[in-house]
Amino acid sequence: MYLQYYNLREAPFNITPDPRFLFFSSKHQEAFNHLLFGIRERKGFIELTGEVGAGKTTICRKLLEELGPTYKTALILNPCLSSHQLIKTIALEFGLKARGIDRVAYLQAINDFVLAEVNQGHDVVLVIDEAQDLSDELLEQVRLLSNLETDRQKLMQIVLMGQPELREKLQQPKLRQLRQRITVRYHLRPLDATETAAYINHRLTLAGANGTPRFDEGAVRLVFKYSEGIPRLINAVCDKTLLAGFVMQTGLMTRKLVDLAIEELQGVPA
Repeated sequence: MYLQYYNLREAPFNITPDPRFLFFSSKHQEAFNHLLFGIRERKGFIELTGEVGAGKTTICRKLLEELGPTYKTALILNPCLSSHQLIKTIALEFGLKARGIDRVAYLQAINDFVLAEVNQGHDVVLVIDEAQDLSDELLEQVRLLSNLETDRQKLMQIVLMGQPELREKLQQPKLRQLRQRITVRYHLRPLDATETAAYINHRLTLAGANGTPRFDEGAVRLVFKYSEGIPRLINAVCDKTLLAGFVMQTGLMTRKLVDLAIEELQGVPA
């Protein structure tokens, strides 16, 4: 609605995980580097945690773009499955067809695929998002998937991404075998106030803003206070603020407009 008024090419604050809009704060750069290191050095298990909306999935999609054609990847977005469904979903994400319909057949298809790809000089990467939702049984099943290895390296790299609850879950004594296999870990923290300002400007610039619309200092401070530096919440409040600015026919986003946006998001007076 406001794109034409502000002469923007696209909406700057969509909440979808678009890697084109990834803002590499020092924290996001470190998270990205940890994932890339763990995969390229074939460390086996890699763990990335962070609060809801911190940018984990966006980093993951950027990572998959970076890896290139010699990496065969599968991304599981909804791990709330049975053991058989999980193995079948992983196989399908890799583009595999099993010779049977049971779990053993799909496991064999995955194992054969991994060995074939490694023999061709390729790397196989499995990424599981929202991994905190995996049951203990499924986490154990994922651990067993990593058993394919040589004397020198793991043949499948597995990235577990999730909310802070994932770290807590992995501390259970019964999951110690899995926990001990995770050699690369990173917890993605929210943006600080300075990074929040840079994040807002970054997304506006990518969307085609040329000095307008812009957020003044008071507006940015309130955005940060409301969002606590969580990118998804920053996007939500900034999108509503631009809409309020359009209604008011102004290109300067002020604290008053952010107040209006927060009021609409919360459904109560800010």
